[in-house]
Amino acid sequence: MKRNKSLLVFFISIIILVELSRGQNDRKTEVNVGVVTDVGTVLSDIEMRCISLSLADFYSSRPQFQTRLIPNIADSRNDVVGAAAAALKLIKNKQVPIVSYSATSPSLTSLRSPYFFRATYEDSFQVNAISSIIKLFGWREVVIVYVDNTFGEGIMPHLTDALQEINVRIPYRSVISLNATDHEISLELSKMMTMPTRVFIVHMSTSLASRIFTKINEIGLMKAGYVWILTNGIADQLSSINETGIEAMLGVLGVKTYVRKFKELEKFRARWRKMFPEMELNAFGLWAYDAVTALAIASEEAGTNNMTFSNVDLGRNVSELEALGLSQYGPKLIQILSQVQFKGLAGDFRFFKGQLQPSVFEIVNVIGTKERSIGFWTEEIGLVKKLDQEQQSVGALSTWKDHLKHIIWPGEANSVPKGWEIPTNGKRLRIGVPKRTGYTDLVGVRKDPITNSQVVEGFCIAFFKAVTEAMPYDVSYDFFPFEKSDGTPAGDHNDLVYQVYLGGL
Repeated sequence: MKRNKSLLVFFISIIILVELSRGQNDRKTEVNVGVVTDVGTVLSDIEMRCISLSLADFYSSRPQFQTRLIPNIADSRNDVVGAAAAALKLIKNKQVPIVSYSATSPSLTSLRSPYFFRATYEDSFQVNAISSIIKLFGWREVVIVYVDNTFGEGIMPHLTDALQEINVRIPYRSVISLNATDHEISLELSKMMTMPTRVFIVHMSTSLASRIFTKINEIGLMKAGYVWILTNGIADQLSSINETGIEAMLGVLGVKTYVRKFKELEKFRARWRKMFPEMELNAFGLWAYDAVTALAIASEEAGTNNMTFSNVDLGRNVSELEALGLSQYGPKLIQILSQVQFKGLAGDFRFFKGQLQPSVFEIVNVIGTKERSIGFWTEEIGLVKKLDQEQQSVGALSTWKDHLKHIIWPGEANSVPKGWEIPTNGKRLRIGVPKRTGYTDLVGVRKDPITNSQVVEGFCIAFFKAVTEAMPYDVSYDFFPFEKSDGTPAGDHNDLVYQVYLGGL
């Protein structure tokens, strides 16, 4: 049979149709698609198995369909996001649709290609869930730790805006290279240890996160008083982290993609466990399954007319797509893809402005070698323990325990970390207290007859202590009784202020 060259769609991982042919036996039209993925990784292996299962399930239940998707694999060489961005730039004038099931970086959306479909959730969707956690516990400062690449940087503008809306400062951003050595990681973590901020948000790959949390635990940044929050880039794949890495995450919180349970999904999970007991199914695998289903539906509905495409070579990589001409089939296909709707394994599948739209995120707490669900975040009502919680009752909630289940914090602490404290090598506040004879019920200094030390007391002192104890972060201080150089009580506050200026206290 004569083989017609064509380009239909690009999957990222990515899918791109590179060739069209007609089978010799059943006369089915084979739609060959390229799948650009990070070959050899656990995540890629899960996704490719889901793609194969999706195709088998789809066509076995629809033998009358005249098209058949045939996947062809290409290696993204550890840069799926880069491959996606390059593909978008190259095909924006070629009218070639792209379907991605794992490229989550918001930077891809900024390219604004009408031919780009994200069959996954953009990273920026979770920032309000993260800021809701920060706000719930009253923390005023956070440090963001992220990987130094497009994936890490993409979420930053959105996360920064979300934190600014609740008046939370970001005093420092820790940017770590994907190829950082253990020594370089230790130096960066040691730097963070000298800072007063104790709340950290981590956004990176699971492989880097595993190394970093092992070091975090070794250095002492995982003791009581610290807070670590994972984005869903890590939380969705906790099962892929080695035992040493996951044990080092005791007490960590995570924002995780929520997939609602239903009969068909549970049947698929049981089937998956039987076929691939060494692999744990995750959201990316489910998205890959659903993305292929959507493409198969769209390909059949679009038919096979006008699928010709010149100068396409199956052996070529993404960077060589510039040689391609204009696809006459693309506009029709994107119209159909935009309208495809069905109940997928990951939930209701429907593109809104070229993307899937999440409505719920799950909040998890890492304990031992597993994560435990402690609540959910929804766009409508915020943080709740249960999804069936009525919105009216949510408004009456007063403490964090009304919104989330019990949390085990780092260091196996049960009390909520204050989020800020003077580091051991940091400066403590030096508070000058005038030593005088009058108004001692407000501020007084007396000598303890047993210890012979000076005791500071009075209403103002008690009030100051009560305020600092109620603050959402720790304040370390020392009182310094102030008297004149001749040992007589201080005359007025001007003397005290002048000594502060001189640094005499």
